[in-house]
Amino acid sequence: MSKIILTGDRPTGKLHIGHYVGSLRRRVELQNAGGFDKIYIMIADAQALTDNADNPEKIRQSILNVMLDYLAAGLAPEKVTIFIQSGVPQLAELAFYYMNLVSVSRVQRNPTVKTEIKMRNFEESIPLGFFCYPVSQAADITLFHGTVVPAGEDQKPMIELTNEIVRRFNSIYGEVFEETSILLPENAVCMRLPGTDGKAKMSKSLGNCIYLSDSAEEVEKKVKSMYTDPLHLRLQDPGHLEGNAVFTYLDAFCRPEHFAAYLPEYANLDELKDHYTRGGLGDMKCKMFLLKIMQEFLTPIRERRAMWEQRLPEVQDILRRGTEEAYRVGEATMEQVRHAMRIDYFNGGLSL
Repeated sequence: MSKIILTGDRPTGKLHIGHYVGSLRRRVELQNAGGFDKIYIMIADAQALTDNADNPEKIRQSILNVMLDYLAAGLAPEKVTIFIQSGVPQLAELAFYYMNLVSVSRVQRNPTVKTEIKMRNFEESIPLGFFCYPVSQAADITLFHGTVVPAGEDQKPMIELTNEIVRRFNSIYGEVFEETSILLPENAVCMRLPGTDGKAKMSKSLGNCIYLSDSAEEVEKKVKSMYTDPLHLRLQDPGHLEGNAVFTYLDAFCRPEHFAAYLPEYANLDELKDHYTRGGLGDMKCKMFLLKIMQEFLTPIRERRAMWEQRLPEVQDILRRGTEEAYRVGEATMEQVRHAMRIDYFNGGLSL
């Protein structure tokens, strides 16, 4: 069986470091490792419209930004296929058929859906398209016969539902699809990077993000204002690590060599944490250490983005070619699906 990756992002703005550590970094590692037969990266504009139907221009403007972020982060067009979701109408067709295999109550039990509905304050006015997006995601994965989905822990319920749909489809219509598995970040902290304000999730709508495209000045401002320990009022006070965004980011980004380069009085992160928790270490010193690490990480990404911004016609052509390829693959899969479902009525003729 082929090893195929399908993953992607909603184009509702520029990508932030939460996207990077949650899945984007892993995508780059996987493409460079060369252990997969195919890697598809989807810009999920149709899914983004489920809760932005009244603002399509926001989605349109975000597509190129997401594409630039992909290229800046290191995704290589010669190694991955990047495409626009709405350019592959077979995804919508397959999702429509899948909706007959899933109950409303099953989608309602999905914890990720519950969280997203609460976060968006939908309450009783949930757009039907948004409510059905777990089924749409199942179509996204299976249309390309995806076997692996690199994603954060919050996507595990989506993968479970996808596999339920696959099993039900295959049991009714015959073996067409494969079950898939989730590939979580290796660093547990990266499964859900908090916002700079200490809130549980980094979110564009909450304004607590550090974007991959932020300038050095913007990054400095955000790191210096980052949430730490509200009880750590004086230098000598013991500090607390739990809920402290600075130390969570250090867990995600800090490597042993950073201490030799930027903070040689400590051998490792454990020593820094120990000093902070017993008192005598100020928040700003920790923030300045984190700032140097973040600038080191983001500078090459900024430089690659600036380079690609000078080549926008080429960027759009890469995206067009990827979408055309995804269309061809999607149609081949749907020919299998229609035949299995006995709805390819003019292939072999109709009979009484």
